[in-house]
Amino acid sequence: MDYVSLSLFDLSMAALLIFINGGLSIALGLGLERTLFINTARMLIQLSAIGFVLKFIFAQTGPWWTIGWAFIMLAVAGYEILARQSYRLKGMKAYGLGTVTLMFVGFICTGFAIGFLIQPDPWYAPRYVLPILGMILGNTMTGIALGMETLSVSIKQSQAVIEERLSLGAPRFQALKAHIKQALKAGMMPIINSMAASGIVSLPGMMTGQIIAGVDPIDATKYQVMIMFLIAGGTALGTIAGVMGTALLLTDERHRLRVERLKQ
Repeated sequence: MDYVSLSLFDLSMAALLIFINGGLSIALGLGLERTLFINTARMLIQLSAIGFVLKFIFAQTGPWWTIGWAFIMLAVAGYEILARQSYRLKGMKAYGLGTVTLMFVGFICTGFAIGFLIQPDPWYAPRYVLPILGMILGNTMTGIALGMETLSVSIKQSQAVIEERLSLGAPRFQALKAHIKQALKAGMMPIINSMAASGIVSLPGMMTGQIIAGVDPIDATKYQVMIMFLIAGGTALGTIAGVMGTALLLTDERHRLRVERLKQ
């Protein structure tokens, strides 16, 4: 089965839906039309650029382009985590924590998929490595950002209560236990909900793309199940690392709360 190629006219017709959304925003006084059109233009530029970049990388025969682009993806994803924080750690710690956590999770999950499950030849085949890494980073990034955001906001709002527990002799992680649990649940809830809805409520993106491209639905399902397992595992590991790292940085070895390390 051959996939159906889309023309620029087809894309223009699909873009009418965005203009309809913008018109509704104006009519209802939502004030979202500017943001909607700016983000639409940003999406078009980014996706168009990445299409040409990936076409170039796929044509290369060495691993360095794949590895280089993977690090660019990590750097941008780390910034996105930082940008989603209402209260962030001062200095480079906030960016470093998110980026290092993503690097740890992304390389472990992608390496497991490439090295043990798919085993492409060559191992650095960008057609496999970059899409898998991108899906893992995109979903794990959301979990890490939500977890870190929930914990920092919770600590800021409950500062007096936490300091009272610490003053009574509770170790720092014991004093933050309820807040850590809340943050971990917040970070892992999106992927849990996504797994519950997959297949019946929605067909996930990777599976849909493969089916449209002509891949047998059973094979597409196998790939999607593998990706969901990788994303779920990566999100759990990343959220735990991000939340525990945030808790560690917002306290010290003398079991004191250090909210002055946060900036809004």
